Amino acid sequence: MKETSEITRTRRDSSAGVPPAVPSASSGQAAGASRAPLWATLVGTFLGIGRMRPGPGTWGSAATMLLWAALAYNLAPWSRAPVAIGVAAMVTLIGIPAATRVARGAGTKDPQIVVIDEVAGQLVALIAVPLAWKSFLAGFILFRVFDIVKPPPVRQLEAIPEGAGIVLDDIAAGLYALIVMHLFLHFGLLK
Repeated sequence: MKETSEITRTRRDSSAGVPPAVPSASSGQAAGASRAPLWATLVGTFLGIGRMRPGPGTWGSAATMLLWAALAYNLAPWSRAPVAIGVAAMVTLIGIPAATRVARGAGTKDPQIVVIDEVAGQLVALIAVPLAWKSFLAGFILFRVFDIVKPPPVRQLEAIPEGAGIVLDDIAAGLYALIVMHLFLHFGLLK
């Protein structure tokens, strides 16, 4: 008993005058991301776009849509769908471990700064979509709606641990958007 009280007193004396290291509310997730490897932070935040406010997911989706439009305009029409599928798959495979590392660094299940999941989902929503502003706008809106509303089984995919849950729910939202988008195109609703 006496030894325990001496150890406790020694610990208090050695830290006297030094406040405990508690993260402030303003440092929050940004500080957590800095504990993640640089590559994971850059990928997870889509080169920092995830730090934009308000609505980092919307910024990530908008940037993806614009970058895909720029890339797709420079591709042969027959190659656009396979390239979109390939890029979405690559983003997903790189995004899952990056999202995992950033989430671990932030100490939260799904940090707001991680937007690589929106990148992957938005790319899925734009597979085989015509290069027209109406199609891109509809794909953007549809994806954001499904990502926010999260109809079944999208919400259930969030329960998957770490980066897989972060990314796969957005892939599912992208698939919903893709289906509705192609129904709109099939029935001529985007002319």
